[in-house]
Amino acid sequence: MRLQPVILAACLIACVSSHAAEPRARDLADLTLEQLGNIEITSVSKHAERLSDAAASIYVISAEEIRRSGATSLPEALRLAPNLQVARADINQYAITARGFNSVLANKMLVLVDGRAVYSPLFSGVFWEAQDVMLEDIERIEVISGPGGTLWGSNAVNGVINVITRPARDTQGALVTAGGGNREKGGAARYGGELDSGGRYRIYGRVLDRAHSSMANGTDIRDASDRGQIGFRADWGGAAQNFTLQGDAYHSAIDQGLTTRRVSGANLLGRWGRDLGGGSRLQLQAYYDHTERNQPGAINETLDTIDVELQHGLRPHDSHDLLWGGGYRYSADRVENVNPAALAFLPPGRNLGWANVFVQDAITLRPDLKLTAGLKLEHNDYTGIEFLPSLRLGWKMAAEHLVWGAASRAVRAPSRVDREFFSPGNPPFFVLAGGPNFQSEVANVYEIGYRAQLSIALSYSITAFHHDFDRLRSLEPTAAGPVFDNKIDGTSDGVEAWGSYRVTNAWRVNMSLVQQRERLRLKSGSANLGGFAPLGNDPSHGWTLRSAWDISPRHEFDVMVRHVGALPNPAVPSYTAVDARLGWKLRRDLEISLTAQNLFDPRHPEWGAAAARAEFERGVFLKLLWRQ
Repeated sequence: MRLQPVILAACLIACVSSHAAEPRARDLADLTLEQLGNIEITSVSKHAERLSDAAASIYVISAEEIRRSGATSLPEALRLAPNLQVARADINQYAITARGFNSVLANKMLVLVDGRAVYSPLFSGVFWEAQDVMLEDIERIEVISGPGGTLWGSNAVNGVINVITRPARDTQGALVTAGGGNREKGGAARYGGELDSGGRYRIYGRVLDRAHSSMANGTDIRDASDRGQIGFRADWGGAAQNFTLQGDAYHSAIDQGLTTRRVSGANLLGRWGRDLGGGSRLQLQAYYDHTERNQPGAINETLDTIDVELQHGLRPHDSHDLLWGGGYRYSADRVENVNPAALAFLPPGRNLGWANVFVQDAITLRPDLKLTAGLKLEHNDYTGIEFLPSLRLGWKMAAEHLVWGAASRAVRAPSRVDREFFSPGNPPFFVLAGGPNFQSEVANVYEIGYRAQLSIALSYSITAFHHDFDRLRSLEPTAAGPVFDNKIDGTSDGVEAWGSYRVTNAWRVNMSLVQQRERLRLKSGSANLGGFAPLGNDPSHGWTLRSAWDISPRHEFDVMVRHVGALPNPAVPSYTAVDARLGWKLRRDLEISLTAQNLFDPRHPEWGAAAARAEFERGVFLKLLWRQ
C-alpha cells in the first residue's frame, strides 16, 4: 500500500479549498495555572474530572506544548512528559515506559489512541515505529505513571499513555505543514468541513522520510525509512447524544541493508454515547485493527483485532459516582516463520481472547474527602481470571491542595513470546523455549502524592511510589534447554516531581525530577541464565528544565534541557541534551519555525550496546505551517 500519492492529493485539496474555518479552540498553554487545574481529564477514572482533583500521578501534554517543542513524531512528543522514560534506539525504534523496566520491547505500559489500544500480543507492548498521529490534531496526551489495571486491564502495570485527538468541530478548514532538516523531512495536510447530516469531519494525510542514523565512528546504520499515513474523523451530536467514527491507514518501509522491513495497517473505530439523565451516561465503543509486519529473516506477522467495550456511569446516591462495564477483545495472530532454523512462534497461528468486567465507585465521604474503590476481573487464554483491584483516597486539605494515596494490584499477562517463542524453531530448543506454565507477572503498588497550586503563578506535583514485583520473567536451565519461567521478584522505589512557574504573562518555566531505584533478586531454586538485564535498562535519575517565552505577539522562543542518567546494562553514558525552537508568526494564518536538537553536544547514544548502537547527532528542522 503506497500512500504518498493519496496524501499529495489531500495536500492539493487542502491548499485550494476556500471554505471558511471556525476559530481554533483555545490552547491549554494559553490558560492560567488555575484554569489548567480545571482541565477535564478521563484517564484516571474513565469519566471527566478536574486535573487538580485526580488522585494519581498524571501529567497532561497539551497541544501547544507539542507545537512549541518542534516534535515531528509521537515518541518525540512524549519526551515532554516528565514521568516517562524515552530513549531512542535507532532512527525508528524507541524504548518508552514509566518507572523502570524499559526496553524497545517494554511490556508494562499501556498505550491508547482515542480509546484504541495499540498493543501487540507478541510481547505485550508497542512497536513504536508503527505508531503515529497527525500531531496538529492532538488535543492532549494524558500520561499516568503508576498502575491502571482496574479500568484499563492487564499490562497497565507501570502506566498509561492516552493520546486524545481533537473533535472534528475544532479542526475545520485547511491546514498544511511542510518541513525538512539534516535528519528528516516531511509534510502533512488536513481539511475539515460540515456534513449534510449535521456532523463535522476532517481528513488528513502525512508523510515523513528519515535519514540513516550512524554509529560513533560515522558508519551508517541501515535504518532509513519513509512513512505515509492517511485518516479521517467524523462527529455527530452534542452532549446529550453523540457518535464518532474515525480511522487511519499507514505504510512504512524501513531500510535493513540488503532487505526492507515493512509495517502497514489500518483501523476503524466507532464510539456512541448518550446522556440518560440524572447523572447517568452510557457509552459503547468498538474498533477493528489490522496490522502487517515483515521482519526480514525472522517472521512475517498479520494481526487482526476486534474490541468491544460498554460502560455505564450513574449516580445512585449523591455521595456515589458509580461506573461499571465490560468488554471483549479478540485477536487473530498469524505468523509466518521465515527462518525456523533460527527462531519460530509455535503454533504459528493463534486466536486469543480477553474478556473483562469492572466496577468502580467514587464515594464522597465528606466534601473534602473522596474514596475510590474499584475491581476488574479479566480473563485471558493463558492464565484464566486475573483480579485487578485498587483503592484511591483523595483529601482536599485546602482549595488548591490535594493529598492522595493509592494501593493497587496490576498484572502483566503472558504474551506469545513468554509461551510460544522457540529458538531454534525446531526441536531440540537448545537456545530458548517458551515456558508452557509461564504465569502473569504481578505488581502490588503503593503511592502517595501531593498536588498544589500555591499561587496563580506556581503549581507543582510530587509522588512517592513503591512497586512490589513478583513472578518476573527469568530464563531457567532444563535438561531440554533454557525455558522462560517466573523466578525473579523485587521492588522499585522512587519519587516523581514537577512544577510550573509563570514568571510573567509571556514567560513560563517547567521543571521536573525523577529518582528511582530497583532491587531485583532470584527466587529460591532459580539459576536464571540471562541475569536481570533482559528485564530492562533504566537510569537512576533524570531531570528536565523547559522555558517557553513569547518574545512578542509574533515571536516565540522555547528551550528544553533534559538530563538522563547513565544506563547500567548495557552501559550507556549519561547525557544532557539542549533543544531550542524559534517561532515566527508571519501572518495570522502562517508561521515558520526553526528547531535545533542537541545544540551543545555533537552526538550521543541513548540505547544499546556500544559495538553497534546508534548515536544521534545535532539536528535542525525548518517547518512552515499554514492554516485557513
